[in-house]
Amino acid sequence: MKQFWNERYADNTFAYGKEPNQFLKENIHLLPKGNILFVAEGEGRNAVFAAKEGFQVSAFDYSESGKQKALVLAQEHNVAVDYLVSDVLELSYEKESFEALVFVFTHFPAEIRKEAHLKLLQLLKPSGSILFEAFGKEQLNYTSGGPKDIDMLFSEEEVKNEFPAISFDSLSTEKIVLDEGPFHQGEGVVVRFIGTKK
Repeated sequence: MKQFWNERYADNTFAYGKEPNQFLKENIHLLPKGNILFVAEGEGRNAVFAAKEGFQVSAFDYSESGKQKALVLAQEHNVAVDYLVSDVLELSYEKESFEALVFVFTHFPAEIRKEAHLKLLQLLKPSGSILFEAFGKEQLNYTSGGPKDIDMLFSEEEVKNEFPAISFDSLSTEKIVLDEGPFHQGEGVVVRFIGTKK
């Protein structure tokens, strides 16, 4: 998988565009200002957007080429993003060091997914916020992007199970139209939530 993402992000074109994810753009004002961590952030479009909005931004991904493009994008917008190249299970951040976590189309392999989510929850301060959007199970019926492995896609019940310390302010499955670079185009199904750590 690491090689797949390094190759996808090595191209000069931004795989998912330079503009932020729409769900994030519409709801970033609901997140507490402070330290925010972007999970598996790829080429940096969402992290750069948050930095422009006044957040102190950290991000990680295991793709070196993703980081390189993210830092170029940050430089284009004259903002700073603290970007770490790391596997999710080997992250070195201290526990309870972030006011918010953002997951935008973060699809970990099924065998580590719950463990990864629980580890990331440990990084969130009590009363901290999560913004989450990822492809739902029904995405297999669409060609607008996402994994072709149903075990990497989400149901609302799986979200509740894998984020046990979260009080959900909103949780829904939505059919949307994606327009995010060459690899997210057309109708799709997403599971999205905004929540608070208990």
